[in-house]
Amino acid sequence: MIDLSSYVQGLKNQKIAVFGLGFSGLSTVKALTSAGASVYAWDDNKDQQETAHALGAHISDLKNTLDESFDALVLSPGVPLTHPIPHAVVQKAQSVNVPIIGDIELLHHANHGLKTIGITGTNGKSTTTALMVHVLNQCGVKALAAGNIGTPVLDLDLSDSDALVIELSSYQLDLCRTYTPDISILLNITPDHLDRHGDMAGYTKAKGRILKGSGVAVIGIDTKPTQDLYQAAIKNSNRQVVSVSVLEKSDVFVDEAVLFDGTTRVADLTSFENLKGAHNHQNIACVYAAAHSMGLNSDDIMNAVKTYGGLPHRQYKAAEINKVLYINDSKATNVEAASKALSSYENIYWIAGGLPKEGGLNGLELCLPKIKKAFLIGQAANEFKVWLDNHNVPNQISQTLDVATKDAHIEAQNSQNNATVLLAPACASWDQFKSFEARGDTFMKIIHDIDGEK
Repeated sequence: MIDLSSYVQGLKNQKIAVFGLGFSGLSTVKALTSAGASVYAWDDNKDQQETAHALGAHISDLKNTLDESFDALVLSPGVPLTHPIPHAVVQKAQSVNVPIIGDIELLHHANHGLKTIGITGTNGKSTTTALMVHVLNQCGVKALAAGNIGTPVLDLDLSDSDALVIELSSYQLDLCRTYTPDISILLNITPDHLDRHGDMAGYTKAKGRILKGSGVAVIGIDTKPTQDLYQAAIKNSNRQVVSVSVLEKSDVFVDEAVLFDGTTRVADLTSFENLKGAHNHQNIACVYAAAHSMGLNSDDIMNAVKTYGGLPHRQYKAAEINKVLYINDSKATNVEAASKALSSYENIYWIAGGLPKEGGLNGLELCLPKIKKAFLIGQAANEFKVWLDNHNVPNQISQTLDVATKDAHIEAQNSQNNATVLLAPACASWDQFKSFEARGDTFMKIIHDIDGEK
């Protein structure tokens, strides 16, 4: 657990509000109460309230009790601000000038002394974070992953680490008042979470917070918002800015699956089986740029990348049965992410659907020739069928993941080409599953059961 004693002792009243008592919220309560703060906490969930109370927090309806005597309001990043209760708490904090922060900001105030690498982007954050940690550890730099991936940051034990790699969502960045990473990686920005941020300008502004301050900024310039942020960043003399692209020449770029550092050829990426596709080549290029900025040798970096095994639910190879690949990309919860998976394979038997997002499947037109047939599940099934029919893509409504997976398996096995059964839903999971992880785990179990029957 992170020691917040120095932070708490420096506060005027040592009185802090915590709203939202999920994993990170309870972690925050524990760290703050252990450091001697008076913590007032709230969550609608009674069980979470009891847990927070057992950790030493006062359970309090913050929309009524929050006032200027509080030193800070710590907001859990997953709290939906569109809901009346958290919205009212945030408005109350703003009206009495109480700073609104998150657990990442608290970690920053702990003065832990480690080098931090912060990673954000609409897509690819988790893969890039895991890859960065893997590369650093393989190259002799003891690194931990934290933030939007894995352990809540305030539960970490940093005693045997050199570096902290933090996956940062737009929600978390919104709650960072002063924290900026020593090395910032901004991968891409495409429409997402607009209900939280209002519009693309608000979303881009939240993501762009990662580029404030000094240090190294690695910026993928292949989306218009990140290109604009790059142009602004190079005017900041306090930062070393490295541009990364898979579409054009830049400081670090990929051309026909070959990674270049300026004019120097670094590596052919075609043999990196666990990181297929242009989007993963961008992830590799960004990790390379960040690791190289730390003084690591190019060959050592790329040898480490080659041994990376991949993350579950992110283009993860579930099995190969009779030359048919089974790929679990349950994390592809939007069209942009699904397009990355679809562009990485051939002869695809595609499982799609779930809780649809605005725009449906618009934007996938260029991927359609790769799809042999689509198997549609969840609430989006009927909407997706109309769209696919209009684009002359064979499809069927399967409704459930087990039916879709088994039918896709049969048709892929009967095909004459090396085929791929791909779960890349382009939808949220919450209509049928509690999370994209649960959806992916179910897919993996079905495939493993099938594989055991062959």
